[in-house]
Amino acid sequence: MPPEGKSDMERVGLFKEMGYISIGDKYTPLLYRTFNESAHKNKQMLSGGPKTRCALQTGYFDAQFKRIFEREAFTDPVKIERQYRIQQAKRNLGKAFLPSNGEKTIAGVGSYYGTFGGPIQAMSALQISRKPYKSPGKNFYTNPPKKGSGYGYPDITLSKMVSYSSDPYDRAKVMLKHEITAHKSMLKGGPFRLNLHPNECFDSNPYKFDKPQPPPKKTEEKKHFVVPFKPSSPSKKTGGMKAGAFDSYPTYSAEPYVTKKTKSVMTNKEGKIFHPSPGPKSTPVKSIISLNVNKVVNSTNYNRIPSVMAY
Repeated sequence: MPPEGKSDMERVGLFKEMGYISIGDKYTPLLYRTFNESAHKNKQMLSGGPKTRCALQTGYFDAQFKRIFEREAFTDPVKIERQYRIQQAKRNLGKAFLPSNGEKTIAGVGSYYGTFGGPIQAMSALQISRKPYKSPGKNFYTNPPKKGSGYGYPDITLSKMVSYSSDPYDRAKVMLKHEITAHKSMLKGGPFRLNLHPNECFDSNPYKFDKPQPPPKKTEEKKHFVVPFKPSSPSKKTGGMKAGAFDSYPTYSAEPYVTKKTKSVMTNKEGKIFHPSPGPKSTPVKSIISLNVNKVVNSTNYNRIPSVMAY
């Protein structure tokens, strides 16, 4: 219990409040912490060490070098190609063929100069027989041509000019009027009306009243007083009493003095006042981050994790 202030039981609700910095273990610096503690304990598997590459078979799993193909022969591709060319040259009967003269150039498109076959008769244009040309003759003349292009010049085309026919201004309205009168003349009787047409109510106006209304009542004429109304006396002001009220001020009634009841105080045998135990105390709640750290860092592996503030 501290010399000054409340005890841990009254302040937190615990017999003793533990420290929040550490759990009481000794701090070991980073230099003295082992990285892999299991590698320093018990016996370890040791190999013979790496072997350098050389012409010997040491460093390989097999004691003797194995060939891919057993008893295969060495082939020289250059030698094989040379022998093939000699065999092909033996098949020649004489010397190499050389033309008697150089290449001949073509004089133009369709020229047969320098070719083996020469000109082809089927492709010659002189061998095709054609009909003699006959002139189509001149066009016939009906009249000397008239001036103008046809737009805005009358009596130029082959047909005669269309005569003008007047059109009344309200022709469409007059024709519609004649059609309506002709349609009405063919009708017999008035339009057909169905009395059983469905309605929302019995009538279009449900508040319609068929009976005649009574004559209006004559209202009585109100009498207007010529002299204005005046109260009997002016209103009274309340000066801390019932002067302006209808009732008089109530009379004073004396009340008997009654002493207040004192609360009973519970005491111990020693005569001290009993104080009940206080209610539940609020304890410090750890955050989610600290809970996740406790899950990862526990009592078995907290010495192996390097600290952030090492130096």
